[in-house]
Amino acid sequence: MSLQRLLDMHANGDRIAMLTCYDAAFASLLDEAGVDVLLVGDSLGNVLQGQSSTVPVTLDEMVYHTRCVARGRKSAWVIGDLPFDSYQASTAEAWKSAAALVKAGAHMVKLEGGGWTAPVVRFLVERGIPVCAHLGFTPQTVTALGGYKVQGRDEASAALLKQQAQELAEAGAQMLVLEMVPAALAAELTQSLRIPVIGIGAGVGCSGQVLVLHDMLDVTPGRRPRFVKNFMQGASSVQDAVRRYVAEVKAQTFPQDDLHGY
Repeated sequence: MSLQRLLDMHANGDRIAMLTCYDAAFASLLDEAGVDVLLVGDSLGNVLQGQSSTVPVTLDEMVYHTRCVARGRKSAWVIGDLPFDSYQASTAEAWKSAAALVKAGAHMVKLEGGGWTAPVVRFLVERGIPVCAHLGFTPQTVTALGGYKVQGRDEASAALLKQQAQELAEAGAQMLVLEMVPAALAAELTQSLRIPVIGIGAGVGCSGQVLVLHDMLDVTPGRRPRFVKNFMQGASSVQDAVRRYVAEVKAQTFPQDDLHGY
């Protein structure tokens, strides 16, 4: 997998299957099951560490897990999350943090938010580090958003989201994750942008989908978000569940907007 191939997949309408991944064993399994992109997400704070949010996750922890995933993958594209307090203070800080993830084996880094992030994206891309942006619900700023709420429901917030997405693409972002965004809005953005748009709770009209690995395997304790589907149900093994996820994303049978969307 390469960045150009991901861009071509978006241009051709071929869906991209992404899952979070945190270690070498699962990196190998997911890669062999056909997952296109492995996201070393700061969601590890929730599913591995038992934290109530992603905020406590450190850069050192992200570097460690990125290194583990990079050792286990063979062909999948690897994205490393820039954790909270690793890129907000300055472009220089963002560069040091992003470079650490790239040295650990990430092919691309992901950061959350719009507006102020566009100059950060431009700074990194101009210096050779591919960037995935993340808009909609942004877990690192859950308190500022007032909790786990769908973003872009009203006309003003939808317009702002469109503006920020365009700014990030113009700044050089090569991929965009949309989380908990109305399906119609996400589909419109996917059609308007030349970069892949990966949805999580953003409808079937995106260029691809991502889920937290532990959610789709039904091992995360507590209540599941609306956009999650249990792929272990009816599967003969973990690898079978992952293959079913990949197949449904590629066939556009997952997600179903009436069941998993907003």
